[in-house]
Amino acid sequence: MSSAAKQRLQALSKQLVEGIPDEGTFEDIPKIRHVASDSAGPRTKDKVVIVTGANSPNGIGRASAHQFAHNGAKAVYICDFNDSHLAVHKREIESLYPGVDVHVRQFDAGDEKAVSGVIDEAISQYGRLDIFFANAGIVGQPKVFTEIDGDAFMNTMKTNALGVFLAAKHAAPAMKVTSESKPYPSGSIICTASTAGIRSNAGSTDYSASKAAVVSIAQTCSYQLAGTGIRINAICPGLIETGMTQSVFDNARKRGTTRKIGQLNPLQRGGVPDEIARVALFLGSDESSYVNGQAWVVCGGLSAGHPFVPGKLA
Repeated sequence: MSSAAKQRLQALSKQLVEGIPDEGTFEDIPKIRHVASDSAGPRTKDKVVIVTGANSPNGIGRASAHQFAHNGAKAVYICDFNDSHLAVHKREIESLYPGVDVHVRQFDAGDEKAVSGVIDEAISQYGRLDIFFANAGIVGQPKVFTEIDGDAFMNTMKTNALGVFLAAKHAAPAMKVTSESKPYPSGSIICTASTAGIRSNAGSTDYSASKAAVVSIAQTCSYQLAGTGIRINAICPGLIETGMTQSVFDNARKRGTTRKIGQLNPLQRGGVPDEIARVALFLGSDESSYVNGQAWVVCGGLSAGHPFVPGKLA
C-alpha cells in the first residue's frame, strides 16, 4: 500500500471504517442503532476544548466554557485578546468542576502563530483536540458603509473572519491526531457567525460581511474535510445580551422599553448567552454527529420571516 493510500485510510472516520453497528433486533424489528453516548450523561466527556472570545463576563464564550466543563470535558482552554476576567473565569470553573483542567491564554484570534501555538500545546499536553469554538468577534463599525474606511473594514474581517479561518486551518490537522484513547480522527469546529451574516439590516456592512464569510468558511471547509469525521458548523445568534450588546439592553431597561428589544421576533424577547452555549454544546458533542457544514440560526425566529410591525400584520 502506498504512503498516500495509508494516509487516506488513517484519515477516515470511525463510521467509515467500522460503520454504524447493528444492535440486533427486538422481536422482529431492528433495534435503533446508536452513534453517540447517552444524552443523560456528560456530553463532552474526556474531550479537550478550546474556546476563543471567552473573557466577557456576559459572553457566549464564557457560557460555553461552562457548558463544556459541566459536561465532563478533560480540559478547557479559555482564550481572549482581553484577559481582564479570564483568571476569574478559571477559578470559577475549577471551583464548580474540580476534575476539569482550565487553561488561560491571552492572544489575538487573528494571530496565526498564537492560534497554532495553543493548539500545539493542547496536542502536546493531552495528545488530542476535540472541540474548537472559534467565538472571538468584534462589533465592527456602526456606520453607513460609505463612512467606513478600508483599514477599519479589514480590522473587522481580521478578527471575525480570519480568526475563524485560522482556527479551522490549524484545528483540523490536530483533530486528525489519533492515539490509544482516540483511535480515529474526529472533532468539531464551531464558528460564531450571526444572523447578520445571512440577513440584511442586522448589522453594519463590515460586520455582516465578516459573518457571511464565517458561514462560507464552515460550508467550504466541511467538504475539504470529507471522510475525516471532523465537522465544522457556524452558529448565527440573533440579538443576545452580551458585552457587545449590553448597552442596548441597559438603555431599554432604563426607559422601560425592554419588550421592544424582541418585538420583531416571534419569541418577543432577546436571548441570553446560555441559549447559544447549549447549541455549541450540542454541536461539540457526538450527538450532532450528522450535522456538518451548516449555519444554525438561533434568533428567536427573527430570520424565519420578513420584518413586520406587531399588531399590524395584513
